[in-house]
Amino acid sequence: MPSHVASKTYGTVPADKRREMGGLAFVQGLADGTLPLNTIARTLGYDVTEAANGRVVVTATPNDSHLNPSGTVHGGFAATLLDSCMGLAILSTLDKGLGQTTVEFKISLIRPITPETGLIKAEGIVLNRGRRVGTAEGRITDDKGRLLAHGTTTCLVFEN
Repeated sequence: MPSHVASKTYGTVPADKRREMGGLAFVQGLADGTLPLNTIARTLGYDVTEAANGRVVVTATPNDSHLNPSGTVHGGFAATLLDSCMGLAILSTLDKGLGQTTVEFKISLIRPITPETGLIKAEGIVLNRGRRVGTAEGRITDDKGRLLAHGTTTCLVFEN
């Protein structure tokens, strides 16, 4: 597991604390380590590394624990990274007392990801955020900037 992930804490933020925070402050807390990352981040070894209004970056280094029977990284790994960065990007635009959840997402896997790929970056950017629905796109790239996968999401915005 990368050292930047090992230094993080994992768990959930209590609902009352979440309700008191705006979305950007919440996501920035995940990125700077003042809030715990969700436990699937520990399981898969990913980290929230950047958070700005409408843009979130998640990074990971694929390893042998992510492989499918063909010896490449399972598509579910890429799907999780994209779902996380896109959903958090939408969350970063929400005011205090609002939350979001994924309604649907679509991904396209462009190039195989392997443990030899090294560090990958999943960047989510909000396309549109209304009162009830937000949409975002995400891109996974390697350290050379090559596109490995991309996706789009639709999220429901609701009162916490």
